[in-house]
Amino acid sequence: MTAGAPDRASKWDAGPDSDARRRAVLTAASGAMHMPLTDAVADRLMAYLALMQRWNKVYNLTALRHADEMLSHHLLDCLAVVPALRQHAAGTGKATLRILDVGSGGGLPGVVLAAVEPNWQVSCVDAVGKKATFIRQVAAELRMPNLQGFHARVETLTPPGAGYDVVTSRAFASLSDFVQLTRHLLAPSGEWMAMKGRQPGDELSALPADIDVFHVEPLLVPGLDAQRCLIWMRRRQD
Repeated sequence: MTAGAPDRASKWDAGPDSDARRRAVLTAASGAMHMPLTDAVADRLMAYLALMQRWNKVYNLTALRHADEMLSHHLLDCLAVVPALRQHAAGTGKATLRILDVGSGGGLPGVVLAAVEPNWQVSCVDAVGKKATFIRQVAAELRMPNLQGFHARVETLTPPGAGYDVVTSRAFASLSDFVQLTRHLLAPSGEWMAMKGRQPGDELSALPADIDVFHVEPLLVPGLDAQRCLIWMRRRQD
């Protein structure tokens, strides 16, 4: 596709030296999170970052304009949830997780999860058509058959089979709205995983009575000076 003229920030991003530096940051950060990346996965994530930069000039996928910020605030932020999801998968005994990323935007965290774990089947849904189109383009260009993008309002989606094992979101809505809009999509034994900044006390107290918050997990994102946590929820078993 033809992109618009680069802005001043994008001029700082150009060149192999910048790419090599960002890849080194990605590699070091993933190691610090105890999830070293193979060369193939690192290549995929760097290619995704480059696509996000290019499309962002025309389609405004994210308010961040500089690739360094996209790396730290988007890619590394989303990579930080992978160890928790891997632990979840191990606990359920499932080699393959069916994951739905709600309000995915430019594919965060869905694209990152699919890039790191090819065995996870990741669906990203967004109400903005151009964002869903971008996710489908990422899946095609980076040859990720385990990734798909839907242009829809989440409440209109039909679940695959028995539903998704994990429904996740990042800055999508309040916890109450998140679970209410996606109840029909979650498998009976599935769990919600909401990515949040600081622990949202008001949102937790406003959850429906039949929702059990069974774990609030702090996250450390290397190079990002901000609070992050995961809110794990499931239907209450009475």
